[in-house]
Amino acid sequence: MIHIEHAVKTFEDGPQAVHALRDVSLHVEKGDIYGIVGFSGAGKSTLLRLVNGLEKPDSGKVTVIGQDLSSLTGKSLLQLRRRIGMVFQQFNLLEGKTVSHNVAMPLLLSGAPKKEIRERVKEVLRFVELEDKEETYVSQLSGGQKQRVGIARALATEPEILLCDEATSALDPQTTESILMLLRKVNREMGITILLITHQMQVIQKICNRVAVMEYGKIVEEGTVLSVFGSPQQEVTKRFVRSVISDQIPEVFLPVVRKEKRNQQVEMLKFIGDSVREPLIADLCRTPGLEVNILGATIQEMQGSVMSVFMLQLIGTAALIQAAEKKIDKAGAVRERMVIAP
Repeated sequence: MIHIEHAVKTFEDGPQAVHALRDVSLHVEKGDIYGIVGFSGAGKSTLLRLVNGLEKPDSGKVTVIGQDLSSLTGKSLLQLRRRIGMVFQQFNLLEGKTVSHNVAMPLLLSGAPKKEIRERVKEVLRFVELEDKEETYVSQLSGGQKQRVGIARALATEPEILLCDEATSALDPQTTESILMLLRKVNREMGITILLITHQMQVIQKICNRVAVMEYGKIVEEGTVLSVFGSPQQEVTKRFVRSVISDQIPEVFLPVVRKEKRNQQVEMLKFIGDSVREPLIADLCRTPGLEVNILGATIQEMQGSVMSVFMLQLIGTAALIQAAEKKIDKAGAVRERMVIAP
């Protein structure tokens, strides 16, 4: 659906060159909800602008819905853009116009018949649950309602792809949750592929099936949400994942661990998918001579699966701890030895 191959984009900023994209390749398949996460300046917005042709790469290739964007100009590029909807962070609505007028805008600009416009506006407003706000002025709406109008406007042209530029970062947590559920509904019921950029890992966790992590204009890590959350490789990815799933021992327990005089090992265990159902910790606790203390735990649901993280303190002989580690590995948990600084 979206294929970006070795894209490079540099902007001139006075005597300085800003390398916005450095050899970026990205593949988004039909039906994906694909998230791109990164801190400010990572290159996320530039990458998004390549997809709708607002920016062209200095080198590399961008193919969207089977069309090479470098070969499109004028009318052909405009026709492709009608197949791509856009949802913005700050809504980009006409505050002095009604909801129906805002939603109808792309259809009005394309010269669609009035009857078709009226029917489509009613249809998408019903879909986003704003049918009772049709003649309300945008200035009278809440932030969440404005974003629903923005989504309805993006859906008016019956797009195949929806691009979301920080679509929830201006909203409170409860409203964010409702907008994410609406985007999931758009994907599931309309079959629209979604590419979204965000700096909020919670957004990735809630609705995405794949994620790419960007830093300094490069994609440094990419994969399914479960694989990236379960085993982040890059430090920037670990920082993002940590904002959702804690992998740190609570400070209150650290003195107790440091004072332990017996032989011990602290382990971080991640259970993903079917491994969650294994009664592993209960089995470890029944091991004669082995003491097991839970120092921290968290459980998160994503993509219809569950991931849980436990920090365990294993106390016993070296042989007992080694046997426990083998049992953990055999059960399919991802295990990492934790080093406790003195």
